Amino acid sequence: RRALNLELSKLFNEMWDADVHRFRPGKDYTIDVQGKAGPAHPGDSAVQDNAARHFFHHVNEERLSNIETFATFISLLDNYETSTGVAEVVTPKEIAENHRFLDAILATEVMRMINYMYLGFSLLQLAHDYLLKKNLARPNLAEFKAQLYDIWFQLYAREGDRPDSCGFEHVFVGETRRGKEILGLHNWVQFYLQEKLNQIDYKGYVARKNKTRPDKDDQVLSIQFSWKGSVKPIGSMFIGVSPEFEFALYTVIFLLSEERVTHETVKIDEYELQLVVWRHGHHIGTAYPKLLSTTSE
Repeated sequence: RRALNLELSKLFNEMWDADVHRFRPGKDYTIDVQGKAGPAHPGDSAVQDNAARHFFHHVNEERLSNIETFATFISLLDNYETSTGVAEVVTPKEIAENHRFLDAILATEVMRMINYMYLGFSLLQLAHDYLLKKNLARPNLAEFKAQLYDIWFQLYAREGDRPDSCGFEHVFVGETRRGKEILGLHNWVQFYLQEKLNQIDYKGYVARKNKTRPDKDDQVLSIQFSWKGSVKPIGSMFIGVSPEFEFALYTVIFLLSEERVTHETVKIDEYELQLVVWRHGHHIGTAYPKLLSTTSE
């Protein structure tokens, strides 16, 4: 196991505490973990289902629609062709939606802790301030926004030679490869909305070595599910966090390293995590949390 990165742990805990839009377990949402997932491999079309009910029992949809970062985030989720190898067509309306979302998250608590010239603090500004000290971010907010756009929304070819993917689509929306494999989809809001449409079927939780069963108030989980005819044997995600929190977190790790794959071990709240970020040139390929342990067991 890699040594705990204390500097990043401190920054990410400040972001966690500043994430005023985070949904609280038992209050803003409830999950139903049910049974432990059985063995599965990428490419499986069917596995044993150890969860008869939905993973999300309840989510406060009023909060989802009233918080601008969530509302603008949700507007992006239907903008993508999820099959890799199929070129994306981005309309002017979709580009405008991308900008609206970035404007919203740059004005939030998480972003603003980055730049103390602004009144109030935001998560992405916390991140921006940290990256400025490391000489890794462009100084003014408009330039930083352009940097974020390039990292997350610039299209690239994941399969073949046509621009068929981007970091946002992979991490937050999810993709499929040849109809046989689920790629990405590490976001709880997308999971909830797809489950509500009966597009996702939750199969059970994936246990960790030192904790047999997750609690209903755990905010980082590994689960198994099927989507669009394929099974994801293990998919991990934060539960309840705001989109700006995840954007800030993964952007910092992406910009700190030139490595193709970066693993940073951090402790956020009670969770010891490995944050994994793959780069695709100048863009994010994938990013997700890997839960190592929690201190509350």
